Amino acid sequence: MSTFNQSWDGVAPPILGGEPVVPHWYAVHTRARHEKVVAQRLQEGGVTTFLPLVTEIRRWSDRKKSVDLPLFGCYVFVRLAPTSEERLRVLRIDSVLNFVGIRGQGTPIPDPQIDAVRMLLDEQLPWTTHPFLKIGQRVRIRSGALNGLEGILVSRNGDSTLVLSVDAIQRSLAVRIEGYDVEPL
Repeated sequence: MSTFNQSWDGVAPPILGGEPVVPHWYAVHTRARHEKVVAQRLQEGGVTTFLPLVTEIRRWSDRKKSVDLPLFGCYVFVRLAPTSEERLRVLRIDSVLNFVGIRGQGTPIPDPQIDAVRMLLDEQLPWTTHPFLKIGQRVRIRSGALNGLEGILVSRNGDSTLVLSVDAIQRSLAVRIEGYDVEPL
């Protein structure tokens, strides 16, 4: 499950120096437990957002409740043109601390990384969090429900696992890929 708001549909991107500025995904660091309200406020302001959510069952002494929690605590993804005006529009939202990246300018996140997280959640396959890896062989799945998904191949207890990483926030997810055709990149 995720919240995703696409406000660029049918809207021309901003022009900077006579050239259209192409929007990119960025991670925004938020105050703890403020991700949902930040995403809502950004959407109300016309910013394209992606807040991946996972459902957990929480138990209290008298009841159980299903709760949607952010997959990556303290982060919301935004898609915007890398202009000062667009950054300021995001930074003016309460509980937004800064863009993730060098000097708070934000590091663009490649579309395939965001698409991979979205696909993994949409397919509702079992996954686990995984320590962030920068090294390892990148692979692409060539069959089944995860066709085209790219990540790092690792072996965990003898099982093949694909690690999907979002470099800018140094977070990763791992999904078992036994039975899938995999090709190196």
